Amino acid sequence: MAICQQPPLQQKAHITQPQPHPCGIKVARANEMASQPGPLTRWPWQDLGNYKYALVAPWAAYRTYSFAAAKARGEEGDLLSFFVLPTVLLRLLYTQLWISVSRHQTARSKHRIVSKSLDFDQVDRERNWDDQIILTALLYYVINTLMPMTQGLPWWNSGGLVLTALLHLGPVEFLYYWIHRALHHHYLYSRYHSHHHASVVTEPITSVIHPFAEEVVYFALFAIPLLTVLATGTGSVAVANGYLVYIDFMNYLGHCNFELVPKLLFDLFPPLKFLMYTPSFHSLHHTQFRTNYSLFVPFYDYVYGTMDKSSEDLYERTLQGREEAPDVVHLTHLTAPGSLLHLRLGFASVASSPLVSGPLTAALGLLERPLAALASVFGRTAVRSEANRMGKLSTETWVVPRYASQYTSKKHGYAVSRVIERAVRDAEASGAAVLTLGLLNQGYELNRNGELYVIRKPGLKTRIVDGTSLSVAAVLHMIPRGAKDVLLLGRESKVVLVLAQALLERDIQVLVADGNLYETLKQQISPELQGRLALSSSYSTKVWLVGDGLTAAEQERAQPGAHFVPYSQLPPSIGNNARGDCVYHSTPALVVPDTYENMHACENWLPRRVMSAWRAAGIVHALENWAAHECGDAVTGVDKAWRAALAHGFRPYDAAADDAKLQQGNADAN
Repeated sequence: MAICQQPPLQQKAHITQPQPHPCGIKVARANEMASQPGPLTRWPWQDLGNYKYALVAPWAAYRTYSFAAAKARGEEGDLLSFFVLPTVLLRLLYTQLWISVSRHQTARSKHRIVSKSLDFDQVDRERNWDDQIILTALLYYVINTLMPMTQGLPWWNSGGLVLTALLHLGPVEFLYYWIHRALHHHYLYSRYHSHHHASVVTEPITSVIHPFAEEVVYFALFAIPLLTVLATGTGSVAVANGYLVYIDFMNYLGHCNFELVPKLLFDLFPPLKFLMYTPSFHSLHHTQFRTNYSLFVPFYDYVYGTMDKSSEDLYERTLQGREEAPDVVHLTHLTAPGSLLHLRLGFASVASSPLVSGPLTAALGLLERPLAALASVFGRTAVRSEANRMGKLSTETWVVPRYASQYTSKKHGYAVSRVIERAVRDAEASGAAVLTLGLLNQGYELNRNGELYVIRKPGLKTRIVDGTSLSVAAVLHMIPRGAKDVLLLGRESKVVLVLAQALLERDIQVLVADGNLYETLKQQISPELQGRLALSSSYSTKVWLVGDGLTAAEQERAQPGAHFVPYSQLPPSIGNNARGDCVYHSTPALVVPDTYENMHACENWLPRRVMSAWRAAGIVHALENWAAHECGDAVTGVDKAWRAALAHGFRPYDAAADDAKLQQGNADAN
């Protein structure tokens, strides 16, 4: 089902604005039904969120109970009303599969049709794709109650199938064609249809995103075959529900933004081009607006001269496809079981908001072991999840199908390393100039911050970047101005060493609570800087630099008003009791430039259009065309990386600063 979760207030500034309509008409924004909403544009249950399913629940429970009771009495139950609920569930699952497959294909990009950017605004506008499924269920229940002829329908009637097909090819397609053309008249377009056409880059669910009044008109059209077969006594349960699945299939096919209809079909039966559209055929309607008006059957566009002349050429070019080699590959992985839902390939509305714990993710936590086992068996290679572009630079995000718990397990460590090494090999084979190792993919025990892959293949053309320099620079930016000393907590790591060195170079005293970490730093820090490095058992300093091992007990030692600044990739406060009187900063991250396209999923717990410093480091590395790896002990340079990131449009990000601005804005409003 769709997840109706609105983005947090402080993140709205990051939402990309919609592109101007080529005809000069203002397109719909995320929370508007149309550019100039007309009557009945809002759906009746628009304010209910996921509680809208409560409208269906009583009907479903009663009809299921009635069917079971009839069977218990030895009577024939009403199949049509009984199958409404299974059909709803099937359509929800079926739609989600279309979403995931489409997003996977467009990330691979070979047969992608429209390469423009898809943004958060579109995801917000299309999050209620299940409204039409709910409306169908309610209409079936109501009609079944009011029309006795719908009760006791047989499971199958071949005559009804033939009649439904003929009526769809005739009056349904004909009437839709002319209604659709009317909807492109300025008056109706601005009040209704512009909401649908705000999506130039379509996804399967774009097909069902319409204002309520417009959707009701479509339902009236699709009711023509269904009511006719009932009136003629040729109705059946299979046809009544199968027609819905057919409409879904053709709708999603036309809006999936990748070409998948094999040319062999048209070669074997040339007239098929008049009877069946393709994704590329309908994509031209969304980019050209005045051509290819047909529903699923292009015949009427041929008859009335509105077929786009480039339809066949675009179909053949897109079907042939072309591989677009990524310049940068960012390698990430699943964290907790709930992160499976957060993938761009999963629930689009969930992925468009920061990853948070909730009832659903908690329930999935109970399935961590079986999910991890499945990932181990079937997830032998990284999965392409996201494709982006920044100017001429092409980037991709690949997900290692392993959970964080498997990275830290001795049992699974070797297998994880093999998957990462395979991803490095695949990235080089695809021509990637840079590969960044996100989250635990760069663990020292796993691969020595990525150096292991360079050692095994000295001639590796793809540069391995662990992002240490830029992540340290992001941490330095979050330290409050005027700070004279910091408390450094955590375990020995490359980031800790570079961070301590950078702080000491800036005349900031570094206090270390752990004796082993202190001795390690003292041995590796430049002698002239060691005077400002101190072992301390005091927790009174106001700035704490913390890793992912921060405990609740350690947090309790902090003074009120203390700043917790993470230097780790994983948030250190997960599972701990956050102090309400302290300031929590984000993991090192940057706001991406406006030129970074097709970003419509949040990176784990980060807000919209914010990227981890480790991921950004690879992009900067490629833009600067730096020839060296940044892995093992190699460091690009903190100041060098920071200056380059800012020069390319990246901006500092700090969750604490955003929270402060939000609180100040609320105070001013009150």
